Amino acid sequence: MAKPDMSIWDDALVHLRKKHPTICRHWFNALEPSGLDGGVVTIVAPSNTYRDYLERSCADAFDDALRSVTQRLVTSRFIAADEKATADANPETSTHARKPVEHTKRNKNLINTDGTMPLSPDYSFQHYVIGPDNRLAHAAAIAVADNPGNAYNPLFIHGDSGLGKTHLINAICLRILANKPDARIFFTMCEHFMTRFMHDVAAGTMTAFRNQFRDVDVLVIDDIQFLSKRDRTQEEFFHTFNTLHQNNKQIILTSDLPPEKIPDLEERLVSRFKWGLVTQITMPSYETRIEIVKEKARMRGLVLSDKVAELVAAQREGSVRELEGALSSIQNLASLTEREIDLALAREAIGEPVSKIRAPVSMEKIVAGATEYFGLRLADLQSRKRTRTIALPRQICMFLARQHTRYSLEEIGGYFGGRDHTTVLHAIRTITDRKELEPEISNALDAINQRIREPD
Repeated sequence: MAKPDMSIWDDALVHLRKKHPTICRHWFNALEPSGLDGGVVTIVAPSNTYRDYLERSCADAFDDALRSVTQRLVTSRFIAADEKATADANPETSTHARKPVEHTKRNKNLINTDGTMPLSPDYSFQHYVIGPDNRLAHAAAIAVADNPGNAYNPLFIHGDSGLGKTHLINAICLRILANKPDARIFFTMCEHFMTRFMHDVAAGTMTAFRNQFRDVDVLVIDDIQFLSKRDRTQEEFFHTFNTLHQNNKQIILTSDLPPEKIPDLEERLVSRFKWGLVTQITMPSYETRIEIVKEKARMRGLVLSDKVAELVAAQREGSVRELEGALSSIQNLASLTEREIDLALAREAIGEPVSKIRAPVSMEKIVAGATEYFGLRLADLQSRKRTRTIALPRQICMFLARQHTRYSLEEIGGYFGGRDHTTVLHAIRTITDRKELEPEISNALDAINQRIREPD
């Protein structure tokens, strides 16, 4: 197997940082091209977690970079360092084990075939910024990661979407695996638990279901609030919880609400969710947001001035995801225009200067923009009608209300016909996932946002 020329590899990294800046991480410098064989460039990553991140998020970009600098139709393949060590020790029986794969377009929310969520090296304790809004949750997460099954069991973390709950539970899993590589961790979404349960009930394969969720050392369920109103699924989860807890297996749950406020959740589950520790993550303060921006920049290999970090923190008062989005906008503009990141570029990338104070956006203005754009009435949006011509505008309004106002999920749902918080959360996620893929939605958001910004 031929060793790639290191100058070619260096050129490929330069191409990546120029053409695909937002996927690049500071640890890319630690990657090592291991060989070029049959049009496949094998790239060695530090561990399985890094390898999986590259496969899911970066394969197309690496293919593009390698093809651009070699002018050949080559494909990237990623292996972990221990896989290479095994292959080197047994050259006759192993060819790095992992076959070359032509990667299709990746979905950042893609889950593994068994329903588990992929772990991300971005979401480690090393990259978690601690502030008064998350200090207790972080301390509890560290304790659980270092002593699973014995510290706080279950650990229940709640807070609004985008505030760092998934980061913390991902970090716990990474720390546990670092301490005990053979630990059996099942990290999934509540939606998968429900879907798998219904499938296995219908198929008569409940033994397989119970083996999957109970034969583990750590069970992590994200968004457990979706058990709301699911009587049979709650019954099964109750027994799953009991089995794991009795065997000192760690249970970690997240929700947008504390246990007692999840609608129609059985009292016995509420009680069990409180057996360990219930802790909340709230909106990060201005000072914490500044440090988050700086840490996210360091992860991407960027150097930001304090002024730029302060600008982003002041303009994006919502979730951590909003801060990341603003940072991506800045990074993309700097790459496209080949300019240094300074205050002027940052202001251009994310909008108006921090000194320009905008009037608060009202729900009425959002609805006015939406009804004018879609040709509907407020009564339509507040009705029980679920046709696409009404449901989609309603979801867009809920998304914009969450983005532009400080109303809670319950308040937004109440405004739109007395809907519950899970309906609003579903609407927000639907629009978030589809707005980059469907011009109909992105055009509507642009037009309504323009209407919202117009002076009264």
